[in-house]
Amino acid sequence: MERKEDPKCSCAEVVDDSSKDEFQELLQTLEHRMNWDGQGLVKYKGFWLLQLLFRPSLSAHNNFRAKATDVILSTMPKSGTTWLKALTFSIANRNVFPIDQTPLLTSTPHMLVPFLEFDVYWEQENPNLENIPCPRIFATHMPFEILPDSIHESDCRIIYICRNPLDQFVSHRLFFLENKIEKEADPLDIDEAFNMFCQGIHPCGPFWDHMLGYWNAHLENPRKVLFIKYEDLKEDITSQVKKIAEFMGFPFSQEEEEQGLIDQISGLCSFESLSNLAVNKTGNLKGIVENSTFFRKGQVGDWTNYLTPAMVERIKKLMDSKFGNSGLTFKI
Repeated sequence: MERKEDPKCSCAEVVDDSSKDEFQELLQTLEHRMNWDGQGLVKYKGFWLLQLLFRPSLSAHNNFRAKATDVILSTMPKSGTTWLKALTFSIANRNVFPIDQTPLLTSTPHMLVPFLEFDVYWEQENPNLENIPCPRIFATHMPFEILPDSIHESDCRIIYICRNPLDQFVSHRLFFLENKIEKEADPLDIDEAFNMFCQGIHPCGPFWDHMLGYWNAHLENPRKVLFIKYEDLKEDITSQVKKIAEFMGFPFSQEEEEQGLIDQISGLCSFESLSNLAVNKTGNLKGIVENSTFFRKGQVGDWTNYLTPAMVERIKKLMDSKFGNSGLTFKI
């Protein structure tokens, strides 16, 4: 233990360094790799996690205490996270904020729905979350197998959104190129990055295990885990928003539907609407990620502008092999 003197206090504050030591010991036992953009990766319980987020992920796993009313949004990076945050916040708070007064007009979705590992546990080992009004909505990129035990054990609900792996890869790559975390590193070219992706060596990878973890949990307990696809949101936003609201325990009344509230929320949270707000055009998240980079194109099928036919064929064969008879399919 380390004793720190506080000049404003007559007594010494006792700080327990044991958790820091345990983390460093664990870190030394894990396999390490370099991501294609120069960021460090560590392999933990079969998944590659950004070393930057590993400690806060462990803090969340060890200390987060889920409530039955909590809603956990889980995604692979660049799979519709920002969109899902905006939708769920609007659904849960539609009786608190009129559409024309929603905080989404002045705050980014990431400020309103914090990440467990990037926000809540970023600086604190065990922050006090009891004063956050219910329903609490948190987001994470953690695989299902690594979620805090309290999430598994409680009656809280999980919404997982996934995206065609080809679009997810392209969007994530361009996102990291725009937000260069390791300033001195020279990113690998797209062929090498794609090769790593197909080997499962990428943040939150392998992508097939990340997706199947939530897919199988959804099949086992659809009341606990809602599994939706980015492409389905793009194709039929109205029915998907209704499904999300019902799953969250906030179904739309017939009167709300007749008043067009679903369309209003869908419009407010659309890519076009959010990307044109001043708050999403300027500023950054934690001094690391530019807010504007969360809104690139939001299109389905943009991978055709970046990937070769050989790459596409490789992914198709990989998906056939990994997803097998699971029932999980994607339109390519």
